Amino acid sequence: MTTATGQGPSIRRRRLRSELRQRREAAEMTQEQVAEAMDWSLSKLIRIESGAVGISTNDLKALLNLYGVKDRHQIDAMVELAKASRQRMWWSAYKDAVSPQLISYIGYEAEAVVMRQFHFALMPGLLQTEAYARTVIFDSVPGELTGEARRRAERQLEVRMRRGQEVLNRDDPPELYLVLDEAAIRRQVGGPAVMREQLNYLATLANRPTIELRILPFERGAHPGVNGAFTILEFADPAVGDVLYLDAMAESMIKEAPSNLDYYHRVFQKLQQLALDPADSLALVERVKDELA
Repeated sequence: MTTATGQGPSIRRRRLRSELRQRREAAEMTQEQVAEAMDWSLSKLIRIESGAVGISTNDLKALLNLYGVKDRHQIDAMVELAKASRQRMWWSAYKDAVSPQLISYIGYEAEAVVMRQFHFALMPGLLQTEAYARTVIFDSVPGELTGEARRRAERQLEVRMRRGQEVLNRDDPPELYLVLDEAAIRRQVGGPAVMREQLNYLATLANRPTIELRILPFERGAHPGVNGAFTILEFADPAVGDVLYLDAMAESMIKEAPSNLDYYHRVFQKLQQLALDPADSLALVERVKDELA
């Protein structure tokens, strides 16, 4: 099982880099001044403050000394935060198979307490059955997968399946608010049998008390979600801002505490209003599933 919600390395890394930026600003030092004083390259400090790389215990202590932090309790707390932020989790073993953006997202996903997702063409990866996911992954590239490309695809499938198990079946699963365009439940990925299994699994999940499913029917026409799928993640730690994940074919993006987050919250609320209520949504899923019999 994953680490307790809100206590994993992704959130601790965000807290650490936020603390370091605040300490530097309190010391009234620029990044250039700090890099020169520490005899570091400027890029090293930028990567530390952005969370792209970790920081060693010795470097952290030297940095805090430069910033004038003398309180032993504060120093010890920061050191423990740095150690925890470097903890390796199960997804760390898949860096050879998935993008850095997805690795970061999986870390945040594992620690979220609320998830708001919109998808319009396919089922979200978190909710996919193995047969459905295999079809999506293996059919998403042109040509036949062989050799290293096939191995990479199999690893991607492993990641997708484990994500679903770890997040949805943990002791404290997140509240998941899901809006799906009707196209996502009607597109026959893998054929009728695979799709029927997928819809049956979706219906089962929709009956869980932590999951709210709404289907956005075709007759609603154009809507704010036509520009792409997205997910908003919220966390238990009030000091940690929301994360926005934009799921695009060309390049997925993670935006931490983005300036346009309010816009995406409003978009999601609008999509919920346009969609069927949970009972009618589940009934539509069941009807589409029966049509595949």
